Amino acid sequence: MMYRCGWGTKPGQEAVLAVEITREGFEWALRNASLSSYVRGLHPDRSTWQRQLKRAPARVQWDPERDLRLQPLSYRSLQLGLSGEAVRRYADEWTVSISGVTPLTHEIHALVSSGDLDSATQLLPQEREYPVADELTAHLRS
Repeated sequence: MMYRCGWGTKPGQEAVLAVEITREGFEWALRNASLSSYVRGLHPDRSTWQRQLKRAPARVQWDPERDLRLQPLSYRSLQLGLSGEAVRRYADEWTVSISGVTPLTHEIHALVSSGDLDSATQLLPQEREYPVADELTAHLRS
């Protein structure tokens, strides 16, 4: 995700934060989310999807994951956007910790830029698949 903010160099995105939230909060967001785009066969029709999207306090899109060279990987990751009630819950109830990772982001970017991908990879936060019950995401899969 660090590359999406230009490694902490895009205007208005110079501070990079790692935010930890509760599992309960994340699952609430999934249960109450709508896909950010219409999917034929998943949604009854486009107008129903538009009404769901307008009311949903969370939006989901599935983005292709990328390696350090920004080449697409074989899987997608969930991108979750919050609004309304979800923002309030996120700020007041779900947030467990917030850590500044801007220096780490800059260090990783410098290593990537110099071609030292092995060292950059060692500094990346560990990512692992997040297990979630199918009923929480069935309405979010095409």
